Amino acid sequence: MRASLASSIAVTCAAVLALPVSSAAPAAAEVLVQPPAASALPPAPDLPGSTQSLPLGPLGPSSRAGGSGEQGLPRRDVKPFSLVGVVWDDPRAPLHGTVQVRTRATGTDTWSEWQDVETHNDEHGADPDSAEGTSRALRGSTAPLWVGDSDGVEIRVRAEAGGTGGAPPLPAGLRLELVDPGDGPETQTDTEPVLETEPGTDTGTEVEQVAEAAPPQTRTAPAPAAPAGATAAVAPADATSAAVAPEAPLPPAPTPAPAATVPAATLAAPSASGALTAPPLSGLLAGLGAINAQLTPYAAPWLPALSKEATEAIASYLPPFLPRTPASGAEAQEPAKTPVQAAAPYIGPRPAIVTRKGWGADESIREKTFVYTNTIKAAFVHHSATGNNYTCAQAPSVLRSIYRYHVLSSGWRDFGYNFAIDKCGNIYEGRAGGVDKPVLGAHTLGFNTSTMGIAVLGTFSTTAPPAASVTAVARLTAWKLGLHGINPKGSVTLTSGGGNLYAKGTKVKFNAIAGHRDGFATDCPGSLLYGKLGTARTSAASYQGR
Repeated sequence: MRASLASSIAVTCAAVLALPVSSAAPAAAEVLVQPPAASALPPAPDLPGSTQSLPLGPLGPSSRAGGSGEQGLPRRDVKPFSLVGVVWDDPRAPLHGTVQVRTRATGTDTWSEWQDVETHNDEHGADPDSAEGTSRALRGSTAPLWVGDSDGVEIRVRAEAGGTGGAPPLPAGLRLELVDPGDGPETQTDTEPVLETEPGTDTGTEVEQVAEAAPPQTRTAPAPAAPAGATAAVAPADATSAAVAPEAPLPPAPTPAPAATVPAATLAAPSASGALTAPPLSGLLAGLGAINAQLTPYAAPWLPALSKEATEAIASYLPPFLPRTPASGAEAQEPAKTPVQAAAPYIGPRPAIVTRKGWGADESIREKTFVYTNTIKAAFVHHSATGNNYTCAQAPSVLRSIYRYHVLSSGWRDFGYNFAIDKCGNIYEGRAGGVDKPVLGAHTLGFNTSTMGIAVLGTFSTTAPPAASVTAVARLTAWKLGLHGINPKGSVTLTSGGGNLYAKGTKVKFNAIAGHRDGFATDCPGSLLYGKLGTARTSAASYQGR
């Protein structure tokens, strides 16, 4: 009986949260059914966007048998694009050298200076032994670089200088990927206000070999299929993972609406025996009815910010009921809480989140099933290494471009990161599967299990991250880590899936908010963003009420 009641409450909560804004709470009884399990998503619309794939050729004498010392393309006219990257056949083959591009702004004769493309990108990806990490579709790839609207390109790839044996060969099958994100759909009027103020100066896979002389190609979506051996599930019933319609471009920034609140009477409380119990179903409906006017309709372009009180009330109905038992690390060493203390979980208020629909993700190109990990113990912070030459209004286009590059060019199942943050502090849903769920990402090679990946759009090796971005990292982690009982200032223990710092099976202690370089020998997230993670930890703990 108790199990049945808990299941009914959970289903009721999911159903109420999926109601349109104008629906009244009593109507929830009419939708107490499980969603069909036939397909993860309905057919997606034909969204704009394209990828040109151009084979590179020799530009200089061969440095040694088996590979050219320099490959590339001379200046040429191409179809419009905004993001570039280089891919090659074998994902296990490193590119020892440099990649530089020059681009011409669309409709002009103005060419940019040579720009460096980050070549060390193999540390961003699925764990080696996962279904995604062993997919036949995988390719080696550089990081993508955002260059803005362009219609001309020149590229050179040079092998690094070698010793007496000469330079190592470049990988086989080098191709230049030119990604056009396409125009955003028409503006809608129901989009949550987001920040648009630009910040100041503050601060063993088998792959098909591609012939070198192959003609230019246009990347199109393969017929998606569930990965062999993966733990997959159909789409959840919440709005965040079922979005398939085109985006609403970011609007001007009016005064943000106040965060939704919920009556305290609906919160979980200890029973007479001292055990934590869920409030009655009538209390749930009454509490949700109090914030129903600010809840998001199904497949909405944004999720509204919630007050801490409302966040905790809703989280109490996400099985298993909060508070959750800390998994490991410093948090697990804290003294046991009394039932009264346990009734007030440390969860930061949910921040506003632009959904995949909001930034215009083409749901037809990714794999249709979702893969989940058991929990979220830690957050790994990254920089996207796509450069800082974008505006916040262009951020959805940057995301659509990275998404196409990850899936169609690099062969990943979906966008690699779980979340992205732009320079104005706007937070975006990344990999599909539900923002409040432990979706398995492809962001920190060897440590994707039980973690989430956050990409701050930009490159922060020598440029300081905007304060708004660091604040957004703190707000996002305060909420998401709080859902799993994790103290942002604490530490956790993770088991390596294999990498260049820690061998497979090694148990490693991390900060709950860690940088990519903590788990892999890499510059990511850039020295200046990495230096701000201590501030993010302190702020996140404060948002949780610690």
